[in-house]
Amino acid sequence: MTNDAVMLLGGGGFIGTALAKRLQLEKIPVFSIGRNNGELIAQALPKCSTVVHLASTTTPGSSANNPQLELENLSLTLSLLEKLQQQPQTHLIYFSSGGTVYGNSSKIPVSESGLTVPMSHHGAGKVAQENFCSVLRGRGQLVTILRPSNAYGPGQALRHGFGLIRTMMEHARLGTTLEIWGDGENVRDYIYIDDIVEATLRLIQRRQDSDTYNLGSGVGYSVNQIKDAVEAICNTKLKATYHQARGIDVRNVVLDNTHLVAKLSWKPAITLTQGLETTWGGLRQSHERPSATNDL
Repeated sequence: MTNDAVMLLGGGGFIGTALAKRLQLEKIPVFSIGRNNGELIAQALPKCSTVVHLASTTTPGSSANNPQLELENLSLTLSLLEKLQQQPQTHLIYFSSGGTVYGNSSKIPVSESGLTVPMSHHGAGKVAQENFCSVLRGRGQLVTILRPSNAYGPGQALRHGFGLIRTMMEHARLGTTLEIWGDGENVRDYIYIDDIVEATLRLIQRRQDSDTYNLGSGVGYSVNQIKDAVEAICNTKLKATYHQARGIDVRNVVLDNTHLVAKLSWKPAITLTQGLETTWGGLRQSHERPSATNDL
């Protein structure tokens, strides 16, 4: 094998799984590696022209009261960067977090030049990892930093405190109660999984890239608006209970994606309604059981 393969670090997650399928369709060799397999990372790295770092063990909620949980993420990134120093020709694409690194920006939509003032330990951890990646970039390594908004789509696993659309649809399917922190007017940017994969593929093919990009739809929706849209798609009224707002939650973040659009001639192709319909269809299909039949 040549060194034209792509390593997906944390490739078993939602984005990694979808990206691996697309790379395979494009006949690009892929190493999909879990975040804790240092030996396999070291073995595969010399064969890879690009590393896509998707691995993260935390969410804003999971490390809210335990900032030390972010150390595992930082340790993995530093270990990878140390290995990459021996491979200066390798392109690193690091997935940060457009939803958490900016905090409550004074300008919406927020561009890549906006101040990074995270409100959660998770966001602070992402900023720290970005900064270490930038040091490597300053030494001549090709490093692309992606700041994605809230990903959703078919195949997204249910994860506590993460993935609003997936969580809402699960409550719609089961008839259980959704918990909303605050008044439901917090605004977020949502991007469909296929749009993330397409943008990432173009960056993988752009081997000389070394820049920072927002990866989002450029459109904001409140939690209540998403709830209304999910109810319409699922044809059911969601049960919801509202709790006191949390200090870790950004009030309003919408990503300015014009830099990425200009650089890649890319733009989000899937509207929120289209994405919700496909996501709901995929979720229902995955839970349908084939009816019993009698062989004739």
